[in-house]
Amino acid sequence: MKLEGRTILVTGGSSGIGFEMASQLLAKGNTVIITGRNQEALDAAMSRMPALHAVRSDVADIAGIDALYETMTQRFPQLDSVINNAGIMRTVRLDKGRPLDDVTREIDVNLSGVIRMVQRFMPHLLRQPTGLIVNVSSGLAFVPLPLSPIYSAAKAAVHAYTRCLRVQLSETTIKVVEVAPPLTETPLYSDEFKKKMGGAKGMPVDALIRAAIDGIEVGRNEICPGQSGIMKIAARIAPGAIFRQMSKVR
Repeated sequence: MKLEGRTILVTGGSSGIGFEMASQLLAKGNTVIITGRNQEALDAAMSRMPALHAVRSDVADIAGIDALYETMTQRFPQLDSVINNAGIMRTVRLDKGRPLDDVTREIDVNLSGVIRMVQRFMPHLLRQPTGLIVNVSSGLAFVPLPLSPIYSAAKAAVHAYTRCLRVQLSETTIKVVEVAPPLTETPLYSDEFKKKMGGAKGMPVDALIRAAIDGIEVGRNEICPGQSGIMKIAARIAPGAIFRQMSKVR
């Protein structure tokens, strides 16, 4: 599937992986629309790339997804690709008090947001000559990081959901792809995480997106660049050893 001349929606596209994805897709001659919760961040993204389109939307808000669907299908009736990238990552101590509506925040955004976006946009994508759904998971989908248990659980669920979605859509015109980034140099990999990871360098975000786009174009279903590929293999052949290493991060 060539990523050229398509109309592509990228959630969480105002910074990090989403912004770089939008930038490289735009350079390939696609119409690209980004979403995000922060209007100032969206405006800043558009000032850097005036050819972008942007719509303020929160994937954790069901009514917001409905409104986004109406906007997209009216303004961009040829929309044929949805990249579910929006996500948050936090350190969560499970032995500390936390409001119940807060402790599941990463589930609401990283998992429920993906499922709801796919469900809402499915009828429209099925009407296109070729549709594309890309769900962004994580290397932590294969080996969890105890420091971020809810994030890890959400991304593991995105991995399982995407596999099932691919099977169910195998007889349709929609291609389903999972991109599992490794540790990547983005705002999500904040100073807090960098300190806890001993200052480890993440994969350059431009290299990650080049690998993702190349993988989609050659027809790969799961794209696990760099350390993510290693984690996926290690989770099968030495799950205890790799998890013990992840457990040392505190």
